[in-house]
Amino acid sequence: MITSHVLDLSQGGPAVGMTVILEIRQGSEWAPVGRAATDEKGRVATLTEGLKVVPGTYRLTFDLANYHAEHGVEWSLFPEAKIAFNVRDSDEHYHIPLLISPFGYSTYRGT
Repeated sequence: MITSHVLDLSQGGPAVGMTVILEIRQGSEWAPVGRAATDEKGRVATLTEGLKVVPGTYRLTFDLANYHAEHGVEWSLFPEAKIAFNVRDSDEHYHIPLLISPFGYSTYRGT
């Protein structure tokens, strides 16, 4: 299972309604796996729903530009955050949180 949680530091709460795309690397290309929007708690738990996660390199893309624009931010430095990570054990839960503001972001492996 691959999940995420996005918190907006400039708003002091969850990033609601942000588009998140999950892809897997296949050779030199990226193939889509799932797409969802963050819920009212800023969480995405459905990206791999009904799918078997296999070992490999995955990438989450977070649409920061549209999210910030929808929340009244006129300009943000980063239009998107792309986070690539390796899945080694397909039986593990990979939780990739994201902390955002209009001028930065940070991530880590969550639980």
